[in-house]
Amino acid sequence: MSTNKQILSRIFQALLSEETRIKVEKIILNIALLSFFIHLIIIYLNKFNLIFIESNSPLLTNPIAAIYTPFSFILIYEVYLLIYYLPKSFTTYITKQYEIITLIIIRKLFKDLSSLELSSNWFEIKDDLKFTYDIVASLILFYLIFQFQKYGKQKLEEKIELKPVIQSFVKKKKLIALFLVPLFFIMAFNTLIIWSSEISNSPTHLPSQESINNLFFDQFFTVLILVDVVLLLISFFYTDQFHKIMRNSGFIISTILIRMSFGVSGLINIVLIVVGVLFGLIIIIIHNKYERDTLKDNV
Repeated sequence: MSTNKQILSRIFQALLSEETRIKVEKIILNIALLSFFIHLIIIYLNKFNLIFIESNSPLLTNPIAAIYTPFSFILIYEVYLLIYYLPKSFTTYITKQYEIITLIIIRKLFKDLSSLELSSNWFEIKDDLKFTYDIVASLILFYLIFQFQKYGKQKLEEKIELKPVIQSFVKKKKLIALFLVPLFFIMAFNTLIIWSSEISNSPTHLPSQESINNLFFDQFFTVLILVDVVLLLISFFYTDQFHKIMRNSGFIISTILIRMSFGVSGLINIVLIVVGVLFGLIIIIIHNKYERDTLKDNV
């Protein structure tokens, strides 16, 4: 039994320790920087007809769109951070979900910028409307995440008394995190293979921008929903407090709303994301107030 614990501890240290996080951060940032320059080179080679890729996408015609590529790698790092924080802080884990969907919108903004048509018919042009929705949504989400972090960091005295229970719960969350690392690696690798096959099957046409989201992040949030459900069920072994069950259930609903946004486009896509994050914020505000009042009643 102790041997199994030692093995799991070593695996955890190898995959999700602070030292590993720093190494992963450096690797991803270097790859992101390199990918930016490669994307720029491809754009200019295509522009001067040194290579030929038949595509109307601004991803291969406008240098601003080159920022889209490094942001994709930054999102990969954010996925790793989500798994990294899962055993450490549940609210930080949820915050990372919100940060990832916000960064996806920010990434879209760079593509939107390269497609803008500055004219008096702004609200009649599809790409200009997309930019308007995305830039307003990014500001709203930025503020909602700020508020969520503020309420998520509130310390309550009751947590100190539950320390042994929390430690047991953390061990189970570590097992889930260890399972998620190879799972998301396989998902990312599978996405790369499918993306590459699309390009190889049609070398003169670039796959659509939405392909990356549809191939990975919709599956990613589906897995997160399942993980949240597992965490909710495990939490029943450690607490039967109504407000904690409501908090965890609310976070599942929040993640489901975000997942649903990948199935639609335009304004509905943005509304689902904002409502999902807003719902999570309201849940944690009510949870904290409920817990403070409960502590006062027990004094």
